[in-house]
Amino acid sequence: MTRVTDDLLVTLSGLGFGLTLIVAIGAQNAFVLRQGLRREHVALVVVTCAASDVLLIGLGVGGMGAVLAGAPTLLTAVRVGGAAFLLAYAALAARRALRPAALEAIPGGPVTQRTATLATALALTWLNPHVYLDTVLLLGSVAGTHGDQRWLFGAGAALGSVAWFAGLGYGAVVLRPLFARPVAWRALDAGVALVMTAIAVALLTSA
Repeated sequence: MTRVTDDLLVTLSGLGFGLTLIVAIGAQNAFVLRQGLRREHVALVVVTCAASDVLLIGLGVGGMGAVLAGAPTLLTAVRVGGAAFLLAYAALAARRALRPAALEAIPGGPVTQRTATLATALALTWLNPHVYLDTVLLLGSVAGTHGDQRWLFGAGAALGSVAWFAGLGYGAVVLRPLFARPVAWRALDAGVALVMTAIAVALLTSA
């Protein structure tokens, strides 16, 4: 096996591993999907989430995982703070689902300010303890097993994150016909509320 082929395999391994961690129904993915369906600040959300993930991957590959492993109090604080934010966001989603008059997601409805959208994207990323446990600790540990090629593994994982968020945000347009009716938005928001509540409860019970 040539060095180029070996490097390519390591990069593809990072790509596959990164996707297994990120392709799941969660608060961040639900938010990106919702913004994509609304066609609202999609580029801002995609870039924010992708750039954050790339930075977290870099921290993990660079050895930040070992630092976090030695600071359980910090992880606990992030876990509780993240759970509180998720519960608040779940309450807003539940309100939209239960009250048709509050359905801001209907195309043509009120547009959320860019600063509020950016703040939400950042909070859903950086206040989520799973990004530290999975992206920094776990991915960083797996990348470390590749020795000098760990940055190629990290590059593959970063590429996967960028591709996923771009595809989710801009590919949501395919689902727009399904969400032409308010009832579909209510169902989506109800699902978001349930997912975020479940994640928040899981975080609190594991604290």
